[in-house]
Order: sequence, then structure tokens, then C-alpha cells
Amino acid sequence: MARVSLAAPVSTVAGGKTAKALRDGLGIETVDDLLRHYPRRYIDPGELTDLDSLEVGEHVTVLAEVVSATNRRMQQRKGTVTEVVVSDGRGRISLVFFNQPWRVEREFRVGRRGLFAGTVSAYGGTRQLAHPRHVMIPDSGLHLVEDSADAQAERDREAEAAFSDLLIPIYPATAGLPSWRIQQAVRLALDSLADIEDPLPPAVRMEKGLLGLDDALRGIHRPADQDSIEAARRRLRFEEAFDLQVVLAQRRQERLAQAAVPRPVSSAGLLAAFDERMPYDLTSAQERVGGEIATDLTDSHPMQRLLQGDVGSGKTLVALRAMLQVVDAGAQAAMLAPTEVLAQQHLRTIRSLLGPLAESGLLGSGDIGTRVAYLSGSQSAKQRREELAAIASGEAGIVVGTHALLEDTVDFADLGLVVVDEQHRFGVEQRAALTSRGAGDMRPHVLVMTATPIPRTVAMTVFGDLDVSVIDEYPPGRGRIATHVVAPREQPAHLVRAWDRVREEVEAGGRVFVVCPRIGDDVSSASSDEVDADPEATPEESPLSSVIDVARALSDRWLAGLRVGVLHGRMPSEDKDEAMRRFTLPSDDPGALDVLVSTTVIEVGVDVPEASMMVILDAERFGISQLHQLRGRIARGGGDGLCLLVTAAEPGSPARERLAAVAATTDGFALARVDLEARREGDILGTAQSGRRSSLRLLEVIRDEPLVEEARQAAHEIVSADPQLARHPVLRERVRMLAADDRADFLEKG
Repeated sequence: MARVSLAAPVSTVAGGKTAKALRDGLGIETVDDLLRHYPRRYIDPGELTDLDSLEVGEHVTVLAEVVSATNRRMQQRKGTVTEVVVSDGRGRISLVFFNQPWRVEREFRVGRRGLFAGTVSAYGGTRQLAHPRHVMIPDSGLHLVEDSADAQAERDREAEAAFSDLLIPIYPATAGLPSWRIQQAVRLALDSLADIEDPLPPAVRMEKGLLGLDDALRGIHRPADQDSIEAARRRLRFEEAFDLQVVLAQRRQERLAQAAVPRPVSSAGLLAAFDERMPYDLTSAQERVGGEIATDLTDSHPMQRLLQGDVGSGKTLVALRAMLQVVDAGAQAAMLAPTEVLAQQHLRTIRSLLGPLAESGLLGSGDIGTRVAYLSGSQSAKQRREELAAIASGEAGIVVGTHALLEDTVDFADLGLVVVDEQHRFGVEQRAALTSRGAGDMRPHVLVMTATPIPRTVAMTVFGDLDVSVIDEYPPGRGRIATHVVAPREQPAHLVRAWDRVREEVEAGGRVFVVCPRIGDDVSSASSDEVDADPEATPEESPLSSVIDVARALSDRWLAGLRVGVLHGRMPSEDKDEAMRRFTLPSDDPGALDVLVSTTVIEVGVDVPEASMMVILDAERFGISQLHQLRGRIARGGGDGLCLLVTAAEPGSPARERLAAVAATTDGFALARVDLEARREGDILGTAQSGRRSSLRLLEVIRDEPLVEEARQAAHEIVSADPQLARHPVLRERVRMLAADDRADFLEKG
């Protein structure tokens, strides 16, 4: 048999039909891809699958025994229905086939066992698999039929592949590609595999007591026992963590080779003047993190620091003080935000905090100050020219903007610091477009901010090339937020009470957000007057509540007499600014809004001190992190807040459990752990949303925290001694492929 390499096309070990299904359904192109497609579980041939655990809608592969098989004629049309009942000794499930009566005698004799794959459905209260793919254990041992053209020969080959292993591996599969066909391809790959060069350095393997790659791949696909599986998984999990940490360690080395202009603290400048006029003291966490950043800015290598903190912990203030330090040193600082709403909020916050210090060049301004410029895609040509001129001349020490900051027409006099807010919303090329604009060969310092708390081990894995600072306490005066789940289907009166509670909150001087998961009808070409909404309909009656429909229903019935406005991403910029302006006006102003019905455009950055209550409709449609971010928009003015999560999710469902977790705590880091434990690593790294395959197949960064730490230390030692991996060519090639692959673009921080 010809030997195949890991780089060989998967078609070398799988037939044309199977190879196409592997490529199209699972993205498997090479033998390496196939052998990295690990089993999700294993079946002992002597133990049947627990059928009672199967859920409707789940794609399953089960091992079960036939207890009955019957044919009957269909009543409404010609043909027969074959119903096979299989059991695990306790639970049962039906297999249904149409117009295949021969299967009863040929395949499904009582007492035979087989593997059955399909999607669980329910009919007449009975769970069933309709036309499942299946392979039966042969009656008299395993055998092959000589005639390869016979369909029975193919079934026998599948049976041999499926049942000859001591433990049957069950693979993530598709409707057209059952697990045992993947198992058959894997078997052929392992049987014909050429010698493997192991990318993990021998010294690391010996120190950690890890299997070689060949043994690990054979152990995970064809294990002798449970111990074999665990040893193989540990090796492969470590390898996944190690590969990532080597890439990140190399990035840290590259950063140390880059140059940046030191920006020391001035004892008599903007920062000192700002601190003197600040009406409140920094928290100890803000002082600690601010000191870390200030020290980084004095270095001759570019700072690469992640600043994270929970909602309302004061990250913007810390970032502003860093920007003032850079301006004092004669350079400029730019803050990049992903949306106009957030950019405008940062602009208002910075100008408000600086006061007269942001009025340089204006009549009456003092000797100390700077100009705060703003750039967005919706500005008029005249406004844009004025701001670009101030940036190019250096008159504007601080620049706030959206993606417009990334355009080639933006020319900085001396860009010393880039602050990227919610960096995960920007692509690699976008970040690089701004962070490469230092003077000459110099790179600006970079501060990345996120309001989504990240557990330490995730930060180590995803942001391992950044130094991490955490603000882990709140400024004094933050109100407490009580959160409750409202389920109208179970208690209809509770939603009526919720709208009454909104009215009471407004009458007490508060403002209320109502958040919906979608905008509604095509408002880009229709005014709200043209939207067909039923004023008698309650918002929860819509399958998916929309801003337009809910705002109309609230104005016309549930909150009649209150001033209800709307805010969503498809509104013109000036309309969004106007809605936010009216929402912040004093309640006795005739133009003020009491209630703002919005999409998640208000998720981050929006700061309305009077906002004291939030109602989130269809709350099960949002993730834990997003709900926590949304909730953080209220109780920012010192008083307590109330957040109601309105849901149609069934009690006991995963969605209700998520909502209960959000209601149980306001600790963002605790919620982040709950969120990450319930999600796949691909989601964490952003690969699931992009349709890419995650490079993490077995590693779970929450569960495997000690392993990640071990891999980080080992990678640091290897890269410190051999930055270009010249002495580790196989490892060098593997991490080169990982770094070049667009699946790894989450590693790029510009």
C-alpha cells in the first residue's frame, strides 16, 4: 500500500463521493484535516446508547437493538411504511422507512444490533428517526463479499470499519456523511500513513510526559481503552495551546524589536491640569492600571496593552489620562470606535471631562489645552476638511472617530497613541492601517479596550501578545441593578405590570430603554407613518419584537401619554444624534424623550445618567455578554436600576438558564465564565461567526487553564532561545501555516 503524508489530499484515502462529502460538509481537504477531525465520543460495542437522553432536533448516532419490525400500507397514498423499533433495554425510538419492505427480512431481524444516524423528530408523541443512515452488526461475524460491485459488499466494508474497533468512535457528522464512513476513511488514513515528523520539540514532550504525534492520532481514533483516549487528548490539547502560544510569543519578540518614541509624564501640563480639576478621586484600580500604562508609554518599544474592566468601571477615564500624557509629550492620540453612536458618546464624554482644556484655539481659552477633533463617515465635506487640517497640523491633540480614521486621507502630524475600543469589531487590515502610522519607522503605542470581561485564561489564549490590565472595582456612586426574568406566557399579568412600572419610573424622573432584537419593516424607504402596526397588539405577540412595531404599540396604548422615541442603526447620523440628545434633556423640557426604543446600537458606551430602567424584549435572542452590556447602560447616575428580561423561552431550557444566570449576578467576570463554559472555542475566537474552522478542536480554555499556563511557559522558553525557530523546522512550518491562515486573524492586534 502506498504511503500518504499528512499534506496529501483526502481523496487519497477516501473514495470520490466520500472525499467530496468531507470537503463540502466538513471542510476537510487533506489527510491532516481528516486526522484532526476528532471523535466527539465513543461507544462500547457491548453497551447500547441511552435513548431516553435524545432530544428532538438533535442529529445523533446511536447503537441500539431491534425489538420489532413491521410493514404496513399507507392509507392516503400508495406504498408501504416500514417501522422498526429499537431499544437500549429501557428507552425506545422508532425508525421509519418508506417503500422499502424488504428491509424487515434482510436487515432488521429482532435481536440484531446496529448503528443508526439521523435527526430526532416527533410524530404522534413518539420520537423517531426518518430514513436513518445505518449499518448493522453482521449476523455471523465480520466478513467481506468478494464482488466489490455488490451493494452488500459496501455494507459489509462499512460494518467492518464500524465494529472492529474495541471502542467505536463517533464523529461530528452530516446528514449525507454518517460517522462510520468518516471512521472508515480515518482507518484507511492511519493504515497508509507515512512517518510523521512531530512539531512538538522532544524536550517539551519528555518534560511534560506527552505522547508523540503518531501515537496520539492513533490513540484518539482507535483507542484500546479509556486511558489511551485521555493520553491522546492531553497531548493534542497541549499541542493546540502550545501552537497558539508560540505564535503569540513570536509576536511579543517582534514587538521588542520595534521602536517607539517614549512619551514621558509631564509634571506641569494637560494631565496635571486635568487631574487638578477632576471632581472625584480615581479608584485604587484606576490608579494601578493608569500607572502601568504610564510606565509603558515611557518605553522605547511600542506599548501593546489590553485594558479590560466591567461595565461602568471607568476605562474611558483611564484611557483619557493616557492620551493626555502623550499630548503633553508633543504627540497626538487617536481613539477608534466601531460605531458612530459610540464614537459620539466618547467625544461628548472627553469634551465634558476636559471642559476648558478641550478649547484650545477658541476665544477665552487658557494657555494649557488642546483641540479634540472628530471624524466620521457622515460628516459634511466642509466639516471633514476642517478636522483633517487640524489633525495634519497637530492642532488637534486628541482625535476621536469611526472607521473614517483609517482612510488614507487622514494624515497625523505625530501619532503617539492609538486607543481601540471594542477591538474585536475591527479587522486585521483596519487595525494595521492606523497602528502603522507612526513617524518614520516608529510605531505608536497601542491601548486596546474592551467592556466584555474576559477570564484570565481566555485573555492568555486570545490576547497573549498583549499585556493585560484589569480594572476590578467600580467608582463610588454606581447604583445597583436588580434584574428579573418576565415570562408573559406563564404570567401574562407580569408584562402588563412591567409597562406600568415603566410609567412609574418616568413619573419619578427616570428614563427607560426598551431594547428589541430587530428594527422592523424597511424604514430606509418608509417613514414610521407608513409602517403597518397594530396598536392593540402587545409587543410579545410578535415572533421577534421590532423597534418600529413596539414603539407604535407603546405610544398608542401601553405607554400612551409618554414621549417615546426610536434609535437604530439604519437611521441617518443626525437623527441618531437627535434621539440621544432628546433622551438626555431634562424631563421638564418639551423636547425630551421619556422612553427610547432601540436595537443593540446602545450596547456599549452610551451614558445617560438619568436612565434607570431597561426592558429587553425577546431576551433569549441575546447572549449573556450582550445582555450584561445592555444592562450596564442604566443606573449610571448614582441611583439604583431595574432591568426586565422578557422572554418566551420555556422553563428549564438553555435559554432560560442563561437569563437566570444574568439575573443572578452583576459580576461580569462571573458571567463571562458561565458564557464561555456553554460555548464552543470557535465562538470564543470569532471563527464560528465567520464560518471558519477553529484551530482549537479539543482545547477548552476555561477547563484547561493549567494546561494553557504550561504551554505558555514552554512556548516562551523555546521562542526566547530561538526566536525564528531555526532549530525547530517542523514547528516553524506549523506555526507559519497557523499565522498565515485567515483562521488565525484573531491573533492579529496590529
